[in-house]
Amino acid sequence: MTASSVIATLDPPSAVARALDHLVSVQHADGAFEGEVVWNPMLLGQYVFVKTIVAGPGASPFSADERRRMIRYFEVTKTPEGGWGMHPASGPYVFFTAMAYVALRLLGVGADEPLARDARRLLRAEPGRVLSIPTWGKLWFSILGLYEYEGVNPVPPELFLVPEQAPFHPDRFYCHTRYIYLAIAYLYGRRFRADLGPITADLRRELYDVPFQSIDFSAHRHDLAASDLHVRPGPGLRLAYDALAVYERAKVPFLRQIALDRCFTRILYEMRASRHQAISPVNGLLNCLAIFAADPHHPELAPSLAGVEAWRWDDEEEGIRYAGARSQAWDTAFAMRAALASPAVNRPRASLLRAYGYLRETQIKEELAGREIERRDPILGGFCFSDGQHRWPVSDCTAEALSAILDLHADPAIAPSKSERIEDARLLDAARFLLSRQNDDGGFGTYERRRGGPLLEALNPSEMFGSCMTERSYIECTASAVSALARVREAPGEDGNPLVRGLFRGEIVAAMDRGVRFLRGAQRPDGAFSGFWGVCFTYATFHAVEAFHAAGVSRSDPALTGAVQYLLSIQKPDGGWGEHYTSCLEDRYVEHPESQATMTAWALLALLAAGEALQSAPVTKAVGWLESHQLVDGSWPRQAPAGVFFGAAMLDYRLYKDYFPAWALGRHAALSKRS
Repeated sequence: MTASSVIATLDPPSAVARALDHLVSVQHADGAFEGEVVWNPMLLGQYVFVKTIVAGPGASPFSADERRRMIRYFEVTKTPEGGWGMHPASGPYVFFTAMAYVALRLLGVGADEPLARDARRLLRAEPGRVLSIPTWGKLWFSILGLYEYEGVNPVPPELFLVPEQAPFHPDRFYCHTRYIYLAIAYLYGRRFRADLGPITADLRRELYDVPFQSIDFSAHRHDLAASDLHVRPGPGLRLAYDALAVYERAKVPFLRQIALDRCFTRILYEMRASRHQAISPVNGLLNCLAIFAADPHHPELAPSLAGVEAWRWDDEEEGIRYAGARSQAWDTAFAMRAALASPAVNRPRASLLRAYGYLRETQIKEELAGREIERRDPILGGFCFSDGQHRWPVSDCTAEALSAILDLHADPAIAPSKSERIEDARLLDAARFLLSRQNDDGGFGTYERRRGGPLLEALNPSEMFGSCMTERSYIECTASAVSALARVREAPGEDGNPLVRGLFRGEIVAAMDRGVRFLRGAQRPDGAFSGFWGVCFTYATFHAVEAFHAAGVSRSDPALTGAVQYLLSIQKPDGGWGEHYTSCLEDRYVEHPESQATMTAWALLALLAAGEALQSAPVTKAVGWLESHQLVDGSWPRQAPAGVFFGAAMLDYRLYKDYFPAWALGRHAALSKRS
């Protein structure tokens, strides 16, 4: 960061105005805000595999310019060691490096060109080499003809035939895990193998330093690279794998076919229900491959391949890549909340109304047909993380959208006209959707209520990810839901009378009380809360404090005073906050060497919500830090990833660094004006 790019001193209103001007400048024409959710090159690699397989040997599925821009993305994401990692801050993994290597070769990069040569050198230096690639890699390479299925831990499709009452039935899995393994089971059960043409022999020679035919792949089923391992398969799972390997040698053909048919029917339902986007590009690409394996001319293949393009990002600077998530509704809700928290004079009315209109159009307005057959929970009234097209709504996305909508309704200078206002019935649908995601312990899940018990985590086959087998109750989702329901409880309807009344009001109050009790029970002795979707204690503590404040918890309550003391204890000497992503891996606070704009904003927002004095040294220093690090265009510098999922996969939400600081400075400025 150069001195000329930073505003050294700004009074808070000027900083707020500049921040909101920047946000307005990045708003899309349809009213949405969206920043890229950055993960890793695995998705682009798998996309290259699928398109190459479908095109057939000798055919080129990409133009020369597309190949150039895809190679560009691999260039900009390469680690200093020459490989590719789980996320922007990680070191190289065997899995991601091997996937990228094969994709680059399929894109026409020569084996001796630096990009491929350095990756191959890294893979050959790894103990166990490519034979130690995690199971997902073993499966993909078996599909590509670069590994043998005998070396893959079995994922039999018959798993989807077990009685629904079984505690390990896939319908009890977390939805992302369930749908990924649905496609994996189908492809594994068919032993699908693609024909890449002559390059197959070249890749076999390059990946292995012994003849391919001489390798006993079955002896390497349990091999795992230490660099890739997050959750080692336990003895029970290894025993199950060995038993299933025996079953694979004596499987019953007609039962296998019934299982394959069941899986394929469910794959087709998911693609149609999600308008061919799938819940994520991971299972979307696997589903495309499953459909191709069933029938290269299947009528659902072309729309499914087209649907995957909804996950594409493309620019000249970083090239073509595929995001792990699209975040339109999520970013739009937070950008609105940031603007609405600022002094009235700073609120960009036209921009807010466009954003409001976007949320109005993207709320799910009808129930999913046939959802009971697929054991889908109700979706009416929910908001997705993205634009709603794939119809997988989420609790906290719905909660944050609902909070933004009701905050806008509360400002008479901005409130929409009667014809533009979201109907009361739809607001109540959103509230009912939230209630449907509350678990028995009072906490809230994400896409669904909890279906499986904690013992399912012992069967986690992913190796690279943790806490991915079941829905659970999350601090952040619970906090967002409590905050939104508190607004619903107090909101007026179109006629000026309370939006909710009678028995439904009682349901909302009871759900809030249970949610607050869950949050209290989850607080650590030091006052912190542990996050699941963000890094980590700073993120979750911010959300919990927001929920306590919205629910009317007294500022003198031990839960709030404990959270405040925790945040003050980790404030850095320069006035900022900075938490390292390894907090998520180690379940303890790990300080980042540098203060982070996003985390400083989270902490400042929490302190202000908890009633910390505006003139106190911690608040003054935090405001000063944010002001002094604001860039001339009103944004903040790109720093470390602040998002996470499944314990090990960090995400860089590109807009977090802009709307959270704008929100924090706006709240401080508004409170200062009132005082």
